[in-house]
Amino acid sequence: MHVDSLSGKRIETMNPKTLLSRLPMDPFIAGIVGMVGLASVLPAHGGGAVVAGYATDAAIALLFFLHGARLSPQAAFAGARHWRLHVVVMASTFLLFPALGLGARALFPGLLTPTLWTGVILLCALPSTVQSSIAFTSIARGNVPAALCAATASNLLGMALTPLLIGLLLRAQGGFSLHGASDIVLQLLLPFAAGQLARPWIGDWTLRHKALLGLVDRGSILLVVYAAFSEGVTQGIWHQLGLADLGWLLAVDAALLATVLAITTYGSRLLGFSRADEVTIVFCGSKKSLASGLPMATVLLAGQPVGLIVLPLMLFHQIQLMVCATLARRYASAGQSGRGELPVRPAARPQNARGADVTPMARMQLECQKSR
Repeated sequence: MHVDSLSGKRIETMNPKTLLSRLPMDPFIAGIVGMVGLASVLPAHGGGAVVAGYATDAAIALLFFLHGARLSPQAAFAGARHWRLHVVVMASTFLLFPALGLGARALFPGLLTPTLWTGVILLCALPSTVQSSIAFTSIARGNVPAALCAATASNLLGMALTPLLIGLLLRAQGGFSLHGASDIVLQLLLPFAAGQLARPWIGDWTLRHKALLGLVDRGSILLVVYAAFSEGVTQGIWHQLGLADLGWLLAVDAALLATVLAITTYGSRLLGFSRADEVTIVFCGSKKSLASGLPMATVLLAGQPVGLIVLPLMLFHQIQLMVCATLARRYASAGQSGRGELPVRPAARPQNARGADVTPMARMQLECQKSR
């Protein structure tokens, strides 16, 4: 805050971090849009495309190594006593979404181009997110330990289920070839397994340096986006996509999310879940992971216009963030007004053996383990 020497009025000054927090678009989404714009103006080609390809392969391997180092198998199995909740979340993620995607394509095949429909099917086969599922569940006062367990299990299972689903759903249309299995193993599964094996040595370090690893995650994804759209621009993807196509794609993504939110909300009530469990099912069962989807598309659908194929996922990601943020606040407001909310008692902050506060993610993992 400073005073204007002419008018005498106080003028508020904001640091860059505060300014970014007030932007209508998430900074990460803004970065993705920036990479799309950069690739459209200055695409990598020739020797630059070769370098970008190798850098992208290395970034994907690093990304999945870090995923493996962060995801705890113990956390995935700790909530076994909530097996009904986890079955519903997995069914929504790996059965409901693909069924809706296939149904929409069968009913309206001419609504989108075949390439965009491939992107919609890819979106439907992806696992849930971890960070945003937990964050929205926490804001809405849901079952946070169960959300951590469900989202972690979804990502662990997604490493195997997503390639299989894509193979089954797209093989008939030529969108996936079995010879890509070696690429899946080398670029996705091996780094992920290496990260899991390294957890005893670097697991605590990853929890203590979440901000640094978040930068590595997002930087890797931005590189993947730039490389994918550079290849697409050299192939003329923007000449294949009109404003009408973009509008219909937004409508398909929005309808897909709205349908899943409605089914998970009313389905959890019909199945007799508590309000806290309903919140967990809604937010974990309706998310799709951009962090996993972009690298997987690059590996699984190599040789195709990946820039166009991942467009449905990038639009869906932004829609789910805006819609679920609003929905989480409505759940929280309903809880505060006393409509169906269980009393929340403040829990003591757990400490480790040295008396230091445990990090929020580690605290949720401890709660998961206690629920067994």
